Amino acid sequence: MSHGFQSKPFLSTVTSSPGVYRMYDKLDKVIYVGKAKDLKKRLTSYFRANLPNVKTQALVANIDHIDVTVTHSETDALILENDYIKQYMPKYNVLLRDDKSYPYILLSGHKHPRLAYHRGAKREKGHYFGPYPNGGAVRESLNLMQKLFPIRQCDDLYYKSRSWPCLQYQLSRCSAPCVGIVSDDDYQEQVKLATLFLRGKDQQVISTLVDKMEHAAINMAYEQAAQYRDQISALRKVSEQQEVSNNKGDMDVIGVHYASGVVCFHLLFIREGKIFGSRSYYPSVPAETELDEVLSSFLGQFYLNEDVQRTVPKEVILSHDFEGMELIAASIEQALQKKFSIKTQVRGERANFLRLAITNASNAVATRLSHKNTIEQRFSLLEEALELSTPINRMECFDISHTMGESTVASCVVFNRDGPHKADYRRYNINGITGGDDYAAMEQAIGRRFDRIDETGKVPDILFIDGGLGQLRIAQNIVDEKCAHLAKPPLLVGVTKGEGRKAGLETFVLGGSEEIIQIASDSPAFHLVLHIRDESHRFAITGHRNKRQKTRNTSTLESIAGVGPKRRKALLQHLGGLQEVKSASVAELTKVPGISLEMAQTIHDTLRGG
Repeated sequence: MSHGFQSKPFLSTVTSSPGVYRMYDKLDKVIYVGKAKDLKKRLTSYFRANLPNVKTQALVANIDHIDVTVTHSETDALILENDYIKQYMPKYNVLLRDDKSYPYILLSGHKHPRLAYHRGAKREKGHYFGPYPNGGAVRESLNLMQKLFPIRQCDDLYYKSRSWPCLQYQLSRCSAPCVGIVSDDDYQEQVKLATLFLRGKDQQVISTLVDKMEHAAINMAYEQAAQYRDQISALRKVSEQQEVSNNKGDMDVIGVHYASGVVCFHLLFIREGKIFGSRSYYPSVPAETELDEVLSSFLGQFYLNEDVQRTVPKEVILSHDFEGMELIAASIEQALQKKFSIKTQVRGERANFLRLAITNASNAVATRLSHKNTIEQRFSLLEEALELSTPINRMECFDISHTMGESTVASCVVFNRDGPHKADYRRYNINGITGGDDYAAMEQAIGRRFDRIDETGKVPDILFIDGGLGQLRIAQNIVDEKCAHLAKPPLLVGVTKGEGRKAGLETFVLGGSEEIIQIASDSPAFHLVLHIRDESHRFAITGHRNKRQKTRNTSTLESIAGVGPKRRKALLQHLGGLQEVKSASVAELTKVPGISLEMAQTIHDTLRGG
């Protein structure tokens, strides 16, 4: 077997020490990085007569030269290997692109601290809780915190400009420190309780509130005691829902499924005995790669990535055993300087978690393989892009249409997992607003859509708002007011036009946090959002044109004093239509039954003036 690379001279100089090797192609690009306990033995295996699989054959055929770095131990080799993989992103390595920063909840360091979604550099002073596995987990937590602790979540500019309490105070979700309704001491007390809750100290929070309730009752402050009672009740309900195990350990549970070149690692993050969140990872896997290499590469790259701020538990539960697992665990333990172990044989509650993770991984791979170009896949990728922890079953999109302020119509289109659901499409004729006021039109339409909605109603998982930040904020305020009682209010996403209003440059903004979500313009998720947005345009414009035509056929005559339904009908029938009425002379108008000379002059002057 001949090779472009002269292996014999090279192998005669290679040491038998542990280390890392980098394989380059003719363009001097790193195409593979590997580690070895014995470099000579490992590298010799690449150049034997019968190579084990197609991947190795393709790799060896492209080698131009090899660099070797000797390390003191196999553990050092593993750490260095992962550094090189991250640096070079070689073609023939399994690659985990986990470069997205993890989100946190920020409790700011102000006089009246705020709770906020945070992702990125930690420049602002305050306490950071997390990291959370995805943005959806943070949004759910903040929504829950609003119901439990009346702490502000508004930004500082909004907070400083208040002169009266906002909607959140009316909904009992904020104690309005901006206008001094709550005392500084009482506000700080709620901040302390929220801090304890975020650290998983639920029982301590409940005990503190019980003491306060009893103290308030003794002092006959019954209204305050009732508030504490309601807060305790809400906390107990949440605590019961989140409790998953008697074993209060921290662990990552990883289910793996690998089929037809697609692999999914589904992680359940369990912290303080609670499911903190879940996340699926899909590493890039070269063809014909063995499962052992996939597992080894993922664990090394996932837990040794210093760029990603992530809390690492002492224990990882993995669905598959693999060669070198003990070495990976020891290397991670050494690199992190904390206890770390990987287990594959577990019982009881942990086995249940593992089964759940495996099921999710298996379903994810099956979905990717069987629905690559379907609406189902688009939904799955959109869930991934928005970092949602629950499936999207219903989406709605609102759009406003008018011509120079005339005949304003709002449209609402609906998509489910099968695509457009036209039976649920709705149009709203907008009345009583200044012509061209899209904000007022959006406020009226959203208000009518969610007025008196309850859990039995058709609540969308996502509500797209086609317009700028102003329209998104108005829609968010209405949804906050009308859907506060719902267990899962809609997630609002603003679809803003790109530069020059060009298709493909749209940006997506989340309601509330106003975080900008990046979705590649060639992604099926991006196409799905544009599909529902374009459908809302089409439906709105059709409705608007119909209304405008009807309005123009009647309103100009309706506005003339003395021209009632009978005279309108007579004019249109006798002369053949509105345009003919507009172009008729006074003499021609007087020939219409019931139209006097004076009335004909009035009609002529009004229509010509219009």
